[in-house]
Amino acid sequence: MKKIAIIISGCGVFDGAEIHETVLTMLHIEQLGAQYQCFAPDQTQHHVINHLTGEEQQDSRNILIEAARIARGDIHDLATLNVDEFDALVVPGGFGVAKNLSDFAFKGSDSKILDTFKETCQSFSIQKKPIAYLCIAPALIGHIHPSGTVATIGNDTDTATAAEALGIKHVACSATNIVVDSQNKVVSTPAYMLANSISEASQGIAKAIEQLIDMA
Repeated sequence: MKKIAIIISGCGVFDGAEIHETVLTMLHIEQLGAQYQCFAPDQTQHHVINHLTGEEQQDSRNILIEAARIARGDIHDLATLNVDEFDALVVPGGFGVAKNLSDFAFKGSDSKILDTFKETCQSFSIQKKPIAYLCIAPALIGHIHPSGTVATIGNDTDTATAAEALGIKHVACSATNIVVDSQNKVVSTPAYMLANSISEASQGIAKAIEQLIDMA
């Protein structure tokens, strides 16, 4: 049985991981007969957003503790992830990817990414193990994979331009489809960058996870 690692960047679309995308990732992995284990960095998230009002709160939260809400407590510190124990990796989207795993939300093409996240993803890549990036997560591919790696964030021009400046070759794609770089074993799908419903997001994520497992 193939085992897939999932990196979760918090809990909640505006300051952490996109919950629907993360749960759909878990669901499709299980439905395809594979196993998963969740990980998150044990550090303070960039800021806290009130998801009812959209306003920033004067609060401080830990990414790992917040991500544990989605993982039902079955989650480990990203620093403990042993790539040798897994066949593939998935990075769901949400602003946590662009605020907690990196500062892409604020600096775009001048962004940097979290060292432990970069090292983990590069370790999977070095071992020729596939990685699926969902939603905004493909914007960070240029920090991790060789220049020219093919990927998608959907069709948002500004985000695509910033991602291309970091090194990816962007391909426009609908929410229900995927883009695959077979050489670099990278799969991407727009998910909620474009999806108008959970059902629509599910279609693209299902295809991405199926391709990921086939490549593993």
